[in-house]
Amino acid sequence: MRIVMIAPFGIRPKGTLLARMLPLAQALHQRGHTITIVAPPVHNPVDGGTTRVYDGVAVTHTTAPPVGGPPAALWHTLALWQTVRRAQADLIHLFKPKGFGGLTVLARGRVPLVVDCDDWEGPGGWNDLLPYPPPAKALFAWQERDLPRRADAVTVVSRALETLVWAMGVSPQRVFYLPNGAWQMEVPPPSPSPHPTIVLYTRFWELDLAEVAAVLTSVYHQRPDTRLLIIGKGERGEEQHLLTLATAQGWAAMIDYRGWQEPTAIPRLLASADVAIAPIRDTLINRARGMAKLTELMAAGLPIVASDVGTARDYLAPAAGILVPPGDATAFATAVIHLLDDADARVRLRSAALAAAHRLRWDNLAPIAEAAYQQACARS
Repeated sequence: MRIVMIAPFGIRPKGTLLARMLPLAQALHQRGHTITIVAPPVHNPVDGGTTRVYDGVAVTHTTAPPVGGPPAALWHTLALWQTVRRAQADLIHLFKPKGFGGLTVLARGRVPLVVDCDDWEGPGGWNDLLPYPPPAKALFAWQERDLPRRADAVTVVSRALETLVWAMGVSPQRVFYLPNGAWQMEVPPPSPSPHPTIVLYTRFWELDLAEVAAVLTSVYHQRPDTRLLIIGKGERGEEQHLLTLATAQGWAAMIDYRGWQEPTAIPRLLASADVAIAPIRDTLINRARGMAKLTELMAAGLPIVASDVGTARDYLAPAAGILVPPGDATAFATAVIHLLDDADARVRLRSAALAAAHRLRWDNLAPIAEAAYQQACARS
């Protein structure tokens, strides 16, 4: 098939295209399909008007608008529509039912449409987290409910989203659970550190910072030789709040803060860690999202302690990681200390995490997307 995937934004700096769209597209290309990804350069205007091929998949960024405001929104939508129309696709796969791509598919004609839902915009979701203007919030909330109903098939990243899409009136036969796959990356051998090392790889908004601070305070008091490697940057400067808490509570000495890193730098950093932590708040958006960073930690073979929220159970249960009740800082810290003290347990979890990551390889998940495409073509 000739498939056009419509991205919500460009290939950088955000991770949706790199973590979900591109590896799925590459796996489908290996199965004989022709895949083109079309992306508006919303956050990266310097990439506007460029096309680059990644292992057989062409990623085209539409031209950047010469103006801002509402005219820019119209520009992005028209540029996407023109690029998609020229591609003469057999099927369109829209990633995120929102924004410019969501407007573009309204004029797709009779081309079969698959909509991918990988997070939640509505109440309890991104509309509450980010300072979108009110008209944008209203548009995104409407798109999130309307476009899955219009689609010929829907792919969802989590069981929570599967349930939400069913509740929108989409029949279960049209909804396909397509979890995030594990990065197919070269895993460097573990890089021993003179200090036991914990890694926190995060965007921060998904965390309860007070809970994280309580966990790390407990770990530091019991194992003051522990190093904490922090990778990532918050949406609203949350990392600075965590660093402030560390100073106030007396565990700042353990921190090695690296901030946002290029994807190519991540494997080397993860290889220096002994244990990864994912203390996730139990919220609707965290239950709904795909936790792509968790699959990266698995693919790196790290022993993981995670809150039992959303897709963490799908990825790690029964034995690929340690799941603890969300919000229980004492149980979380106890699990971390146990792994730091037990080298044999770390070896077992490393093997189990790599095996689980292998099951989640994108070439093993691509047939789910193909089943959605078959459903869409049959229905249209």
